[in-house]
Amino acid sequence: MSAAPAAMAQEELAPDAQFATPKPRIKNAVAVFSGIDKITGRITSFDVYIDETVQFGALRVTPRVCLTAAEGEAEKTDAFVQVDEITLDRKIQRIFSGWMFADSPGLNAVEHPVYDVWLKSCKTDSDVPAPAG
Repeated sequence: MSAAPAAMAQEELAPDAQFATPKPRIKNAVAVFSGIDKITGRITSFDVYIDETVQFGALRVTPRVCLTAAEGEAEKTDAFVQVDEITLDRKIQRIFSGWMFADSPGLNAVEHPVYDVWLKSCKTDSDVPAPAG
C-alpha cells in the first residue's frame, strides 16, 4: 500500500473548522428570575446570588450555577436551580432541581399551583447587596 492513500484518509478525517472546540462558558455571580403570583397576577423580577436563597411567596429559589456563552458564541443562558416549597404545615419540600434555560422559559420553568418561576438571565453583579461572608 502506498503512503498517498493513507495521507488522503488522514486529511479527510481532519477536524473541520466548523467543529472547533467551543469557548468555555462564563460563570456568573447572579441569576435573574421572574415569578408570577397567579392569585394576584403580579409578575416580579428578582436577583439571586449563586448558592444563596431568596423566598418568592411560598417558594425558596436557590441557583447553584448560572452560565452564559463566551463572547463571540451564540447566546445561551442557563442555570442549575433548586426550588423548595414551604408547605402549609411549615415543612420544606423540594419541588424542582434541574436546569432552566432563559431562551426557552417554558421548557423547565417551575410550575406551581400558585407561583411560576423562570430564568431570565445571568449577570456578574446586582443592585441587591451581596450576602455577607
